[in-house]
Amino acid sequence: MRAMVLDRPKQPLQLRAVPKPKPDRGQLLVRVNACAICRTDLHVVAGELPDPKLPLILGHQVGGRVEQIGKDAPSNFAIGDRVGIPWLGWTDGDCAYCRSGRENLCDNALFTGYTIAGGYADFTVADARYCFHLPDRYDDVQVAPLLCAGLIGYRSYRKTGGAQRLGIYGFGNAAHLIAQIALYEGRELFVFTRPGDNATQENARQLGAVWAGGSDEMPPKRLDAAIIFASVGPLVPAALRGLAKGGAVVCGGIHMTDIPSFPYADLWEERVITSVANLTRRDGDDFFAIAPRVPVRTHTETFLLEEANTALDRFRAGKLNGAPVLVVNRAAPSEVAAMDLNSRESSGEPR
Repeated sequence: MRAMVLDRPKQPLQLRAVPKPKPDRGQLLVRVNACAICRTDLHVVAGELPDPKLPLILGHQVGGRVEQIGKDAPSNFAIGDRVGIPWLGWTDGDCAYCRSGRENLCDNALFTGYTIAGGYADFTVADARYCFHLPDRYDDVQVAPLLCAGLIGYRSYRKTGGAQRLGIYGFGNAAHLIAQIALYEGRELFVFTRPGDNATQENARQLGAVWAGGSDEMPPKRLDAAIIFASVGPLVPAALRGLAKGGAVVCGGIHMTDIPSFPYADLWEERVITSVANLTRRDGDDFFAIAPRVPVRTHTETFLLEEANTALDRFRAGKLNGAPVLVVNRAAPSEVAAMDLNSRESSGEPR
């Protein structure tokens, strides 16, 4: 089978023929139809995340169909089922974190496309317990960005509690997805972009934000909470200064540049800084229950598997018109018809 392989950080991926994997006990063999590219992939390729399992097949936003089921896999999957494979790929189930409902913090966790092989390939295997049935509303391309940007963004959003006035710093893919849920739930949305990025600010206002401006500006009202999706450490004290008493700053990325020092007065009055690490299966169940009801709409730009390096380069340079998605295997004609209908529905196009 074909795979795009990372041999060493800071090197281009290599298109290579590799053996087709076989499902082990409890695993699914999945024929990959689409795999979205995540900013985390950029951090892995750049060597900013430690100890990836090299050589590595990246990709942790995988949509496809079950081709083979390993022995003792859960009975809720059948051959041909559409499944999604997320970042969290395995936990031990026995550590203090797992036993207390915090499997996202498991000391021995394995992560798709980082410490186990991911979806930049024709086929991949995954622990069935950590796979999701995909909502019928979305085709594989449209659903792929939801499997990380959506899921971990949703966990970040839930960390803000009942915040009525919500700030979002960095209006990329995750922010765009979560903003739709926040607006659906009646939150007031304040969006912060790079100073001078008038186009993104206008997009945020058209989506429903009550205010949009540069990250160097203060919001017109004190915020109850802010989520930082940009990997820019200086945004943390900037967001703190815009919070009301008791407000929270949620750092939603896996990597961030250093946070500069700031006066204690900016943190006082029970303001909180917290981070989000990974996701739980409960996050996935909750998110995929609400996403079709909103409905959360994704905007994507597709590339062939062998164009993964081009997609990564354009992502890094900010030269994309949507979330980058690798189209890996072509669906059967009957699947294409269903996917086309679902895609028009999820994008708001007429039938």
